[in-house]
Amino acid sequence: MTTKKTQLEPQLEAQLEAVKEIRDLMNKSSRFISLSGLSGVCAGVFALIGAAVAFWYLGLSFYKPTNYDYIESANKFIIFFLADATTVLVSSVFASIYFTTRKAKRQGLPIWDKTAQRMLINLLLPLVVGGLFCLALLLHGFAILVAPATLIFYGLGLLNASKYTLHDLRYLAISEIILGLIASFLSGYGLLFWAIGFGILHIVYGWFMYHKYEN
Repeated sequence: MTTKKTQLEPQLEAQLEAVKEIRDLMNKSSRFISLSGLSGVCAGVFALIGAAVAFWYLGLSFYKPTNYDYIESANKFIIFFLADATTVLVSSVFASIYFTTRKAKRQGLPIWDKTAQRMLINLLLPLVVGGLFCLALLLHGFAILVAPATLIFYGLGLLNASKYTLHDLRYLAISEIILGLIASFLSGYGLLFWAIGFGILHIVYGWFMYHKYEN
């Protein structure tokens, strides 16, 4: 009995290893797993810098609600917000492309395949809809709801895209949605919640993902 058991052990180990390899291949073919945690960290840092510039430029306080009536009456402030947010977005996209490409090359994975395309489409659809909705809010004088709306639609985009990438992205998505809903009820603190959602949450999530999958 002992001899037979000893002879079967290598076979069982080989079968388990084969099953593991098949599972890994299926996972790689159905999910885009090249997303780098460092891209999330960089996006969070850029968002905090953008929020800090906005607080400084507008003379706002972290502890006092923002007077959006004053901001809505000044077109230059709206232009500044759009320019600030666009700068943060573009910087984050470039950082994401760089770190994701670097990770994919290290792991020998394709950078732009059908899985990556599906993930990007599912992410962009809610973001485009949310961006147009935020422009409508600004047009009709509801700047107070722009920051919460961006958090909610961004969270929905992440949740939609999480079907084609790592499941951990769902936790960030749900956190963004919850934070956006809270911000929508606490008027005047939208920029602070924006900094927390796009800044701090991104850094925490990115650092966690980096240590879990890359380090």
